[in-house]
Parts: sequence; C-alpha cells; structure tokens
Amino acid sequence: MRICIFGAGAVGGHFAARLGAAGHDVSVVARGAQLGAMREQGVTLLSGEERIRARVRASDDPAELGAHEFVIVTLKATGLGAVPHAIAPLMGREGVVVFCQNGIPWWYAQGLSAARPKPPELSRLDPQGTLALAIPPERLLGGVVYSANEVIEPGVVENRTPGRNMLTVGEPDDRRSPRLAALRAALEDAGLHSPETGDIRQAVWNKLVNNLVSSTLCVIVEETVAAMMADPALQALAARIREEGRAIAAAHGVAIEGAPARPGAPPAGGLAHKPSMLQDYERGRSMEIEAQVMAPLAFARSANVAAPMLELAAALAAHKAAAKGLYQS
Repeated sequence: MRICIFGAGAVGGHFAARLGAAGHDVSVVARGAQLGAMREQGVTLLSGEERIRARVRASDDPAELGAHEFVIVTLKATGLGAVPHAIAPLMGREGVVVFCQNGIPWWYAQGLSAARPKPPELSRLDPQGTLALAIPPERLLGGVVYSANEVIEPGVVENRTPGRNMLTVGEPDDRRSPRLAALRAALEDAGLHSPETGDIRQAVWNKLVNNLVSSTLCVIVEETVAAMMADPALQALAARIREEGRAIAAAHGVAIEGAPARPGAPPAGGLAHKPSMLQDYERGRSMEIEAQVMAPLAFARSANVAAPMLELAAALAAHKAAAKGLYQS
C-alpha cells in the first residue's frame, strides 16, 4: 500500500516507522533537520524494548512524491494551512486523506447526523475554507491518535506509551467502507491498534476531554501530566473539567463512554510526559489553543452548558500563549 505521512514529526515519524517496517511503500513530507535525517538514514522508532527502523522517501515538496492510496496528515491544527496548496499531487485521483489532529477537527460538521445538534461556527479551524475546498468530503477520513511521542534527535522518535498506541479512524458520516477496513488492517498489521468505531466523534470527544485537562493545566503549571496530577488540588480541578467536558459532549449527542478503549494499562503514577501543547509553549511554537480549548468552549456556549472551570483554565492557558505570541484570539 502506498501511504504518505504529511508532517513527519513525533507522531508522524512513529507512524512512518511502523508502516514502513511492515512493508508498505511509505513517503513523508517533512522539513528541516528531520527531513535531512530521514533522507539519509530513514526513520527510527524507540518504543519500550522495540527499535524499529524503516527507509522512507522524504521530501519537502509533495509534488516529488506522487499519488498515494492514503495520505495521513499528522500536522498540528496550527499547521494545516500548508495542506490545501500541497495535497493534490499526494492524493491523486483516488487517494484518501486522513486527518489526525487533537481537539475539534475542522471537518466536524461534515457528514454529521441530522439527529445531532448543529455545531457552533468553526471557521477559525479552516480560515477561508481552504481545506474544505481542497479536499472533497468523499475523499476524507477522520482520525484520533492516542500516542505520546517526542523527536529526541533528527530522524529518531521516542514513544512514551509502548503497548498503548492507538489510531482510531472513521468516515465522517460513520458508515462502514472497504477503504476504512483496508486502512485499519494496515495499521493493525504495523502494530498500531485501530479499533472499529461506529461513531468517530465519540473518539474525538473522548480524547478531547482528556486533553482539556492535560493541555490546559499542564501549560498553566508547566509540569508533566504525572507531576500535575500529583497535586490533590489540581487533581480535583481536573475531575471538574472532565465532568464539564463530558457534559458538553453529551449536549451535542455524544456519549464518550462508548468510545473505543485504549489498549494496555496506564502507567503507575501517571504519564511523566509533557503534552504536546506544553512542548510547543516551551519551544516557542504556535499552540493549538483554538482547536483544543476555544472550540470546545464554543460547543459549550452553543448548547448552554455551564463550564466555569474550563472557562477559567482556558483563559489562563490562552493568556500565557498570547503573551509569548503563540496564539492570537
């Protein structure tokens, strides 16, 4: 299977290594030192006792890589502006694009059941509607990633959740399809758990409720998830934010309790890992405040769901991001 990873950073590098080692024809769109390393020596994944190395075709020019059956976009929500101008040669006439971002995805309203409440206005997730224009709805799949990774040197990704990595994929209208089954089979064969789901938005909100805690609170206190959750007061605040997140999802017709379960047991003492949003804050990179924090608040307000703790945490996280020029409201 020809698969392109668009955005071969930490998560994308992980996927590229596993899929390439499983025998798929994998190409990556990357840049900087990561691109140079992958061109010269491929990509290496360290995950527990596993050391996986795969050769990939790498370029910063998608036109050099040709058409693929699947293009898996692992760019952060803040980087999706690069996709509309570059995606056409990668997906060709029949390729499918899989978006794997944290937070509320730009495509959320596409294929949404009429039985569910209308979502709030989400144009800030796709300014000028360029993504919707570039990728027809019938060429789109949604994806939700559970996998903590970090690029520890160019071309080398360390996975912090061995045995617990999952990529849930689904059609925006939640139908079953041969292309969905084919992609899930490829992911499973490569060692990435990819459970079946009849409701991709359950997976979106299930991950999001966790991120509402880890992304906002860890940015505010500048600590790992484990360190943040070791504080009883913050643990209590996290529980209230999770409760508010579940209520927001339920008001929009999504019961997150039915979402696919992540494999394996969580590490004792919590995850000694900094969420990607905190990593971005510390490294001076644009932060996913809009998709992970502000969009969920818009869902709360549109459904008249009170979320005072989330409102407070969001205001503090957004202020810190804006003060460093990493978010513009």
